[in-house]
Amino acid sequence: MIAKQSLLDFDRQQLADVCQSIDVPTSHANTIYGKVFRYGQLDVENTVNVPKKLLAWLDENTEIHLPEIISQQQSEDNTQKLLLRMDDKRDVESVIIPGAGRITQCISSQVGCAIGCEFCLTATGGLTRNLTTAEMMSEVFIAHRVLGEYPRNLVLMGMGEPLHNYEHVAKFVRMVTDERGMAFSPRRVTISTAGLVPAIYRMLEDDLPCSLAISLNATTNEVRNQIMPINLKYPLESLLKAMQDYVAVRNRKRILVEYVLLAGINDSEEDAKRLVDLVKPLNSTVNVLPFNPFPGSKYQRPSDEVVDMFSKHLNDAGLVAVIRRSKGREISAACGQLKTEVNERAVQLLAKRSAKA
Repeated sequence: MIAKQSLLDFDRQQLADVCQSIDVPTSHANTIYGKVFRYGQLDVENTVNVPKKLLAWLDENTEIHLPEIISQQQSEDNTQKLLLRMDDKRDVESVIIPGAGRITQCISSQVGCAIGCEFCLTATGGLTRNLTTAEMMSEVFIAHRVLGEYPRNLVLMGMGEPLHNYEHVAKFVRMVTDERGMAFSPRRVTISTAGLVPAIYRMLEDDLPCSLAISLNATTNEVRNQIMPINLKYPLESLLKAMQDYVAVRNRKRILVEYVLLAGINDSEEDAKRLVDLVKPLNSTVNVLPFNPFPGSKYQRPSDEVVDMFSKHLNDAGLVAVIRRSKGREISAACGQLKTEVNERAVQLLAKRSAKA
C-alpha cells in the first residue's frame, strides 16, 4: 500500500495544483484550506459545496494523523508541557506558555539537536531527525485542541535548531502566516537560531515572514567557543555581520537577542559592558535568561543579584533588556530543559560523570 501524504503538508498553492490536475475549479482549494487551517476542522470528507471528485482525491491520497499526547504536565504558573509521539514513535516536547492577554507556544523543529550547546539538555542526546512541516503544524493543532483556540504567538525555540531544518521550517512559517489559514501575524512568529549564518542570509533572500531571535550567550569568541561549538564555524564577527545585514535589509526590524546567564562564565559586569557594545548598534531587544539547571549539568544559575545587576547595566546603557523569569521550571518546561526519549540516558551519564569529578 502506498503511504498517504499528510494533508497538513499541503500549502494553499499545492491544493490549487491538485484541483487543477483533476479539473476542478481552484477556488475549492481555498475552501479546504480554510476549513482545516483557519477553523481547525480536520474532517474534510463532508465539506459542503466542494466537488466530490476533489473529496475523493483527498480521501485516496491524504490523511491527517495528529501525534499522541504521551504526557501533559502543568506547572503552578499554568505552563503546560506536552510530550508528543509522532507516527514513527519518536517523541518531541512542545510548551504552552500563558502570558498577559496572550498564549505563546514553543514549537520543536527537530527530534533532538546537533548544535551541541553545553547548557541545553536537548543537545545531550544529539540529533535523531528533522520534523516535517506537517509534524510542526500538528503541534499547533494539538495546542488548538488543548486550548480550544490557537495560541497568539509561535516561537520556534523548542527542541532543535530550526535553521538546520530550513525547508520544512520555511514552509511552516509561510503556512501559519497565510491570511487564508491560521493568519498569524509575521511579528508573532519567531525563529530562534544558535547562529547558522548562511541560513540567516537565506531568510533574507526568501523574505521569510517572521521575526528572528539570536541565541548569543557570550561576548567573546573564547567563551562562546566553550559553550556553543557552532561558534568555531561561525564566530561572533560573522554572526554579528549577519545580524547587521539583517537589520539593514529588514528596515528597522528588531532582532531579539537571547542571552543565557551562566554563573561565573558570562555574567560579569565586563560581559554586560561588552554586550552593550555588540548589540546597541543593532536596535535589538535583549532577553536575559538565567540558566535553567538540569541533572548532570556543569553550569550553575547565577544569583538574583547578579541577574539584576546584569540587566540594569544593559537598561542604563539604553538597551531594551528584559529578564525572562522562566516559566514551567518545576516541570522541566523552561528554556534549555526540553528533551527527547534518548536524553534520559544522556542525563544519567552526565550525572555519573559529575559524581566522579
